[in-house]
Formats: sequence, structure tokens, C-alpha cells
Amino acid sequence: MQPNILLITVDQMRGDCLHYLGHPVIQTPNLDNLARNGAAFTNAYTATPSCVPARAAIMTGMKPEHHGRVGYQDKVPWNYEHTIAGEFANAGYHTQCVGKMHVYPTRNLCGFHNVVLHDGYMHYNRNRSAVSAREWWDQCDDYTVWLRERAGSGVDIMDNGLDCNASTVARPWHLDESLHPTNWAVTQSIDFLRRRDPGKPFFLWTSFVRPHPPLDPPQAFLDLYDGIELPSPPIGDWADLSDDERDGMNPTTSRGIVHERMRQRALAAYYALITHIDHQIGRLLNALFEYGVQNNTIILFTSDHGDLMGDHQLYKKILPYEGSAKVPFILNDPTGALGLKKGKFVDEVIELRDIMPTLLHAAGVAIPGTVDGKSIIPLARPDEQPAWRAYIHGEHAYDKLSYHFLTDGKRKYIWFSQTGEEQFFDLEHDPQERINLAGQQQHEELLDLWRGRLIGELRGREEGYTDGSRLIVGRKPVNVLSRLATDAHA
Repeated sequence: MQPNILLITVDQMRGDCLHYLGHPVIQTPNLDNLARNGAAFTNAYTATPSCVPARAAIMTGMKPEHHGRVGYQDKVPWNYEHTIAGEFANAGYHTQCVGKMHVYPTRNLCGFHNVVLHDGYMHYNRNRSAVSAREWWDQCDDYTVWLRERAGSGVDIMDNGLDCNASTVARPWHLDESLHPTNWAVTQSIDFLRRRDPGKPFFLWTSFVRPHPPLDPPQAFLDLYDGIELPSPPIGDWADLSDDERDGMNPTTSRGIVHERMRQRALAAYYALITHIDHQIGRLLNALFEYGVQNNTIILFTSDHGDLMGDHQLYKKILPYEGSAKVPFILNDPTGALGLKKGKFVDEVIELRDIMPTLLHAAGVAIPGTVDGKSIIPLARPDEQPAWRAYIHGEHAYDKLSYHFLTDGKRKYIWFSQTGEEQFFDLEHDPQERINLAGQQQHEELLDLWRGRLIGELRGREEGYTDGSRLIVGRKPVNVLSRLATDAHA
């Protein structure tokens, strides 16, 4: 029988938040062990660092210009011919997603046989001026229904008073730990192991909502980080340290001066949520053993994007800096069939579009021609040196801060399309992006090289970012390219 496939994703986890990679504070024992017995990819990125476009890359294997989501926009239909779940289902796999999908319509299966859904707080479903009855929210969220059955009919996910995008406010989870959405995702995943078709291999996607805010870890995990010295955020020589509008007082801020005690508390809660997830992953791994599939289940762990958490006085995601765009990425194969070198650190630059071809390759399933990504399995083998991409291109429409970036994991070039500002970082010697090398004469030749690469990536784009010889400043960015925009209004 083909191997089972377990894809584990988290939401908004930074790429550096693994003890295995040398983080000085974070505790991630189960993820560390998966990496120790598998391969850890140290230059894994999301091309579009926000939830919707990042998930489009995971589900389709496409780069942004092909899946069409180059910014954040809800309520755009998901009508892709080939999806990761659909290909597994067509190949005879029993497919299931538990947790966050963030697609539209909300209950779109996207090729899965079944979805047990919790997307977190979805504004367009919770807006009572636009939705006629609260029952519509219940239909769209399985976790809320499950929670009310156990904790009382009046209980709601917003009862702790934390906004779903609050990056600087934290408090302990207010109910029993077993009722936390992180525990729920594993409880439902284990239930799938119980009731799956034993005559078929399975593809299970366990998709956690945390450590995305609200920052509400159970108290026991918050205690792990209480009273210890937490890392100070890097501040680049390019960072805007002013806060004339006092944006830092907004709990959902993207930038600004935040009270240091609040920042420390938020960071502790963020780490605590990651450790909580790690422990629940340990629970899921134990369930694989109990159901007799531990040795025949290939596991891939990653995040959709990171969180700046105060780096350069910035918060949340979307921007192209390492805290936001770099993600953890672990491939573990207990079957031994993939020939991975245990404990290998892989430095080649990879992206979320590589998940679909990697897992299909692992299962021996044909990879559709629509897929832009590549299987990363050869990179993780001991003796292979496969030809690989020179860099990745990422982008995000973001009003005045709309940008494009290129990186090979060693250097990063950023172009802000509305202002023409450029940034260039030597990530090998400056991994926290403290020094902007753009504008320095000694780096101009190298900057020309990367600028030319971006012109090549953007040639022919509908926004008109280049005429083929130069980058054109001020072209209007869009969140979705024209094909998807047409679908949205059909």
C-alpha cells in the first residue's frame, strides 16, 4: 500500500521558532525530534505572506502569478482544476482536512472527501449586518458547534475579549485546556484515524489556527516563559522608529511603539502557543502509533507565514522581512522509502508551492502540469545534488507598501512598487536584516543583477510593473489578478 501522508500546518509561526534551529528560548521537543529524524529546510519561504494567498500556494502548487492571489482578499471563489487533496483523492486516498482552510465558499471542499472546519474568526461570516442569522456562522464553523455542546450554548470564541488580530495583547485561555482550538484540531484528527477507510491510504491535513492571534495559550504553557529573558527584536538601520500617530496603542497594530511589558507578555504568549501546538503534535504522533500507522506515515510540517512580533518595530505579517516571510519546514519519513538523510539541514531556497509536488512524489502520484513547485525530496537525500532554482519571487499588494521580493536564502532584494524604494540584505552575514545595502556604491553591480531578475519576473504582468527594461513605479497593485477578479463578480 502507498504511504499515508500527514500534512501539519500552523498559522503565523516564524521560521526561527524551533529549538532545533538554535532558538535560545522556544521549547519544541516533538518538532525537534521530527527534524532530528528527518530533514529541516532552513530557507523555506512563503511567496505571499498572508493567509489566503499562502494557502492557495499549498493547495495548488502554483506561484502567485498563476494561482492569481497576489494580495489578501476574501470572498474570491476557489475554482482550481487541480488541488493537492483532489489529486490524492483521485489516486485512491481517503482525504480529510481538520481546522483552517480559509477558502471561499467557506465550506468548499477543494478536493477533500470531508472537512471539519475551524477558520478562526472570519469577519465576513460574523458580520451580522451582512449575515441574517447567527446560525450561518454555526454552519460555517464546526469548532464553535463542538465547543457549545461541551461548554454551554452561550459560549463563544470571542468570550476572552481578545481580538482575532491582536498582536500585542495576551491572556491565558479561559476554559479547560481540552477545549482549546489547538486540542480540538488534534482530537478531530485522531477521530479521523478511528473512522478512516482502512483499505485505503490516507491524506490528512491537520491545520492549526494558532499561533495566529488571539494570543491565548493555556496557563501551563504561558508559565514556561514567565520571568525568563526573551530575545530583543532586531531594529534595522532603515526602520521607521517614529510613531506620531501612536499606532502602537492599537492592539491590532502593524507597527508602532508598544509598551515593553505588553511586548514581552505577547512574545511569551506567542512562544507558549507554539509549545502548546508542539505538545499536541506529540499527542497526534502517539495516536499514529496506537492506530498502527506510525511507520507508514510521511509527515510534512510548516506554516503559512510568520509574524514580525516587533522586529523593526513591525507586527503581524504581509511584509517581506524574515520574521514574516520565512517559515519552518520539516519533512519526516519513517518509512525510509524516500531515502532522506536523517538530521540534514537543507539550505536551498524552497517555497510553499513545493508542498504539493513533494507529497505527491512521496506517494507516487502524478504531479499535474499546472504545478509550478518542485519536489524537495532529492534535496534531502544524502548524496544527490539536484539542479535547483536560483531564487524565488514573492509579492504582496499592500497599498503604499505593496512590494515584490527575490531571495535565494543568502541575499534578499525588495522593491516597493508604489515608492520605488529598494532594500537589499546580505542574509548570510545579516540574517536579521539590520543593514540595508541598497544605495551603497560597492553593491550597485549586485543590485543591478537582482533588479534585472525582478524585471524578468514581472515582464508581461497585467499591472504593468515593467516595460521589459526598467521597473515602473506607481502602477496600481491588485489583490487578485484579472481571471480571479472576473470569477469573483460572476
